[in-house]
Order: sequence, then structure tokens, then C-alpha cells
Amino acid sequence: MNEYELKVFDEVQEWKSKLLKRSSLLKRLSKKAQGKINEIIPEKAHQLMTDGIKNMVKATLTGSGLLTKNEGYRNASLEERDNQLTEKLAAYRKTATIEGAGTGAGGIFLGLADFPLLLSIKMKFLFDAASIYGFDTREYEERLFILHVFKLAFSSEEERKETLEFIENWEERKREIIDMDWRVFQQEYRDYIDFVKMLQLVPGIGAVVGAYANYNLLDHLGEVAQNAYRIRILKAFPKLY
Repeated sequence: MNEYELKVFDEVQEWKSKLLKRSSLLKRLSKKAQGKINEIIPEKAHQLMTDGIKNMVKATLTGSGLLTKNEGYRNASLEERDNQLTEKLAAYRKTATIEGAGTGAGGIFLGLADFPLLLSIKMKFLFDAASIYGFDTREYEERLFILHVFKLAFSSEEERKETLEFIENWEERKREIIDMDWRVFQQEYRDYIDFVKMLQLVPGIGAVVGAYANYNLLDHLGEVAQNAYRIRILKAFPKLY
């Protein structure tokens, strides 16, 4: 293990502490309120939303897989992979920012279109991230891992703990997973982004809010993806894990 990998190990531990830190009072109250709202939504509506998100994500996964070059960067060091991801993330943040500003400026109808567009950008980024760190996204288990990285980024405090445990022990736990729990997946994601994305629909401020929100959502996803793949690579050093 070289000096950079030791530095990364420390960064991952710091990131994990930040990720698992208890949510703020405002976020906890917001989550509680969203839970109450979810309780009064009819089951049929929940099922429709779950099916909609499931189909949208699966379509995006298929499209992203076709567009991603599985180059693997097989001979690259961890430092080179991290640098490559930083460059790739900057491009995706720019795309998401422009998309958020454009749909936000268009009012309610274009604002609603932001949801599938941003989802597509996020998924495509995750496929590129997997390729950069040397994982083959043509394999079903790697697509499942991508979904867990996405879930880790956009979930509540309780779900983050469980999902991080899966990611840290992926090789041992992946056989337990046949498919995602799509009900939990869609509800956690929707609750995470509801407040910010609703503000994007407000005329006059939608463009600014949309650009700012999308930039930060991609930035957050980039940090989570980088550290999730770092964990898998560092697991090759048993003295650390």
C-alpha cells in the first residue's frame, strides 16, 4: 500500500463518519412529516409510483449500459482513477446545472420533466464511475451495486446505515440480493429531493433553484460514488478491513 492509498483510507473513514452523522432536527422533522403524508396516500398510488420509478430506472440502466465504454482503466492506480472521476464529475455537474436551470425557467411543465432527465444524468454518471474504477457494468451484480450507491446517496439516516453495511461487505452480501426493494427505493429518493425540487417549480426562482439543486445533487452523488468504489478497492488490503 502506497502513501496515497493510506491517505484515501483516512478520507474514507472521515466520509463514513460524516455520512452516518445524525440528521439535523429540520431533516428529521421533514422526514417525519413525509412519513405521515405517505401513510395517507392510497396503496394503489404508492404502487403506481413504485412501478413508475422502477421502469424509469431500469430503462435508464439499459440506456446507460449501452453508452458506457467498459474500458476498465486496468493499469491505472487509485490516484489516477480518482483524478479521472474528478474530471468526469465536473462535466456531469455542468450538464446537470444547465439542465436544472433550463427546466426550472420553464415553469411547472418543464420542471416536471426535470425528474427523469436528472435521473438519467445521475445513472449515466454512476456507470462511468464504475468503469473508471475497473468494474464491468455489463454484469448484473455491478448494476445492482450502482443502485445501492444511488440509494446510499439519496436515503434517510436509517436506510444509509443499512446500505453502507451492504456496500462495505458487498462480496459477502451481494448473493442475498435478487432485486431492489423498489418501494423503499422510490420513497427514499422522492422524500430526499421533494422539498428542493418543489421550489424549482415556482415561477421566477425556478431557474436559480434548479441549477443550484442539480449541481449539489450531482456533487453529493459524486462523493458517495467515489468513496463506495474506494471501499471496494481498499478491501483488497485485509490489514485495513
